[in-house]
Amino acid sequence: MRIAYLLPATGVPVQGPSGSSAHVRGLVRAWRSEEHDVRLYAARISDHRGAYGEPVAAVGTGVPSWPSWLRSWREAREVIAARRVARRVVDDALAGWRPDVIVERHSLFSDAGWRVHSRLGVPWILEVNAPLLEERRRYEEVIQVDWARRWERNVLRAAPTIVTVSRWLQDWLEAEVGCRNVHWVPNGTPPRVGDRARGRALMGAHPREPLVGFVGSMKLWHGIDRLGRIARGVGARLVMVGDNSRAPEDTLLPGHLGPTDLADVIAALDVGLAPYPADAPAYFCPLKILDYRAQGTPVVASDIGEIRALIGGGGSVVPANDERAFVTATQSWLGRRARPRLRSWQRVGREVLSAGLPHLAEVAPPGERPADG
Repeated sequence: MRIAYLLPATGVPVQGPSGSSAHVRGLVRAWRSEEHDVRLYAARISDHRGAYGEPVAAVGTGVPSWPSWLRSWREAREVIAARRVARRVVDDALAGWRPDVIVERHSLFSDAGWRVHSRLGVPWILEVNAPLLEERRRYEEVIQVDWARRWERNVLRAAPTIVTVSRWLQDWLEAEVGCRNVHWVPNGTPPRVGDRARGRALMGAHPREPLVGFVGSMKLWHGIDRLGRIARGVGARLVMVGDNSRAPEDTLLPGHLGPTDLADVIAALDVGLAPYPADAPAYFCPLKILDYRAQGTPVVASDIGEIRALIGGGGSVVPANDERAFVTATQSWLGRRARPRLRSWQRVGREVLSAGLPHLAEVAPPGERPADG
């Protein structure tokens, strides 16, 4: 199939360090591994943070510069960036590369998929990974709130098929926004089996010291301020994979890692942590949980949103703000492994396509490891 994957978000570059960028790269690689002809159209390939992850071929359409004196219309820059993406897809179709389906990662001020769908008449699948207006108002700034609210509702209601990473989002889209044909499709992880010995050697860990770790963005709403106390409470060394700017003393800091090194480091952990606070968003689907589970690394995480379902029998969920419970649960898993559970990006890619193209049969990829409940 010819798949046009649209990434119009100005803050999610293809080679960015965030989970959003990793999601995009994972899906594109999965589709290409199954011999689909995928063109990734993105506003940005990389940004001031540099390039991360294995390179993924993409068509970069660019983001317009914006004068500071037009701050009140800054959000129009995102609209223009999205329209550039749409125009490039249509131009390529007119030149001979016509997609069979459009998959768009939803961004707040984009109607790119809607425009391509209307112009070319091909199926459009919209990936919704957060209530974006609510999220931006909570963590950033929205200058034109009423306009943004109307824009978001119009685009979401126009999408013929929506896939979303959590049941919270599915409920919100159906009950509050009034969307139809909404499908729950959780995130995935690369199908790599990590080498525990190599992971410990890569970090310079002592052979027998217990390791508890965290993978992801070092944001306060991820609960990173509690990581050091949990590690000390169980007598373990802390590992923080990602940005190193908020690490406690004596933490192992392997930095941002490629997929092979990341699998090895996660496999080397004795426990993977996700200590989200009680006010963390309930709508997200943490990639770190799926990464831990794929390597059989036990997980101890806050009981928020989709986390209990993602962990299954491979760890413990505890009350979000109960640090003592985190220490007790982490201690109970030291010296034990969980049964690995892999949800591959190949499977995610098939589920996304079959949501918008029901005639496609969903077949588990070779080597899919079973769930453990």
